[in-house]
Amino acid sequence: MVNPETTKTDSFAENRLTGAYLIVSMIALLGGVVTGLFQALNYGGHDFYPALQPVIRSYYHGLSIHGVLNVLVWTTFFICGFLWFITARALDAPPVRLAFGWFTFWFMTGGLILAAIPLVLNEATVLFTFYPPMKAHWAFYIGLTLVVIGTWLVTVHLALCVREWKRRNPGSRTPLPAFMSLITFVMWTIASLGIAAEMIFMMIPWSLGLVQGTNPLMARTLFWFTGHPIVYFWLLPAYVSWYTIVPKQAGGRLFSDPMARASFLLFLMLSIPVGFHHQFTDPGIQEGWKFFHAFLTFGVFFPSLLTFFNVVASLESGARARGGKGYLAWFLRLPWGDPSLAAQVLSMLIFVFGGIGGLINASVSMNLLVHNTAWVVGHFHLTVGGAVTLSFMGITYWLVPMISGRRLWSRGLALAQAWLWFGGMIIFSNALHRLGMMGMPRRTMIGAVPYMQPEWKPVLPLVGIGGTILFISALLYFLNLALTIWLSRAPSTEKLEFAESLSGPEDAPAIMARLTPWVAATVVLIALAYGPTLLRLATTTPFNIQAFRVW
Repeated sequence: MVNPETTKTDSFAENRLTGAYLIVSMIALLGGVVTGLFQALNYGGHDFYPALQPVIRSYYHGLSIHGVLNVLVWTTFFICGFLWFITARALDAPPVRLAFGWFTFWFMTGGLILAAIPLVLNEATVLFTFYPPMKAHWAFYIGLTLVVIGTWLVTVHLALCVREWKRRNPGSRTPLPAFMSLITFVMWTIASLGIAAEMIFMMIPWSLGLVQGTNPLMARTLFWFTGHPIVYFWLLPAYVSWYTIVPKQAGGRLFSDPMARASFLLFLMLSIPVGFHHQFTDPGIQEGWKFFHAFLTFGVFFPSLLTFFNVVASLESGARARGGKGYLAWFLRLPWGDPSLAAQVLSMLIFVFGGIGGLINASVSMNLLVHNTAWVVGHFHLTVGGAVTLSFMGITYWLVPMISGRRLWSRGLALAQAWLWFGGMIIFSNALHRLGMMGMPRRTMIGAVPYMQPEWKPVLPLVGIGGTILFISALLYFLNLALTIWLSRAPSTEKLEFAESLSGPEDAPAIMARLTPWVAATVVLIALAYGPTLLRLATTTPFNIQAFRVW
């Protein structure tokens, strides 16, 4: 039995911890969108980098800051704070060890500060993928490693919370939001072993001068062991909201709880052994294993289809309860005046195109055409900038008022911000996809290339326009949240209410309530997909490539 007084006190402390994670994530997002604006304008023919000296030394310095802040920091810290909050509320109990939670937060923040120093000082301009033989300062690698280890501590804490709940509720199924949150972090913990191994056994000793050489192929293989599953580490928290909160906001119920649990268990199994589809152009990996990873990548599309069907059916139930009619017209009866719901539904629309592009990237033949082009940049921004970031923005429109106790300063401004982000991302990513199909390379300062193609010129300004709209939208987002915290005087009326299900957890097979068999199956599948190649690389790869600095 939960003590109401204890719950009240600890909920306040729990809100503070969630707020701390959000503050770090927001600072990272702000830095990411500012540096992103300069890159978008560079595509449009405006080079501001000489005027940005010495803060940002070059296009690639800005690109590295942009990637690390938006791809790694904004997402990771937001997810840690959000899923911690969701789990505690879903279990209707305070976190079991709050001091452990604060230790984890400061552990991760300390690692972030350590990594940020060389990054800001232009000593780690190696992009967020940090491919060797480019070598950054050792503090960059150690700092990021500490952040990753901190996420493992979050996994431990969520597992302890769920175990404590099960002890108090024997025989009951874990509430869906907590079940999904735990699977998300279990998947991430397994997936992040690749990048941790790259850091601990290769990059850190190399950057400290303890070993004289390295091997780019082994590093890339370990990086992509983690590098593609990290997409699902971003997406699954958005799915947690789409499955458990959005149906309630729409006025309906979740279509199927068992189907939602099945999709997350499939994500756990299938989202990790797919990394070779990022290495179709790499020598040293046998073709058969590349095709096997391509096949598994198409397999991970299946739980995405389950998610699409389940979430759309849930939205439809809400819209029809509000008087929606017809095969498609019901969509218009969703409560579009709610900025939290509007932002998340718009993010779902964006993700439809991101998912289709993902299938093209996974195809061996099609990937060879688009791999090193701006197409990939467009696809990447549709997923992390559209589906993930716009969803997270929508979540903060109820989460920030709830933990601050102050009503959102302006719902109208929030709605305008969400639609601006949606429109800006459509223009921005569409232009990059088109440029990619014209063969324009990625990871390149296009504004300075001597081989500018005539067909690129009419499209490039659209990248600058779309990026500018995204920047304005981000400023409105930060303005609204800042005014909510500092000026809003009305008390918040937000209540976190999870959606009920048309088909509840009792309809799910008993095997779906046990995590161990699914984790074991995941490990076996990873061993099959990665084991032979990693073993061959570990026993035959020479570590004799010297570092060089390209910035």
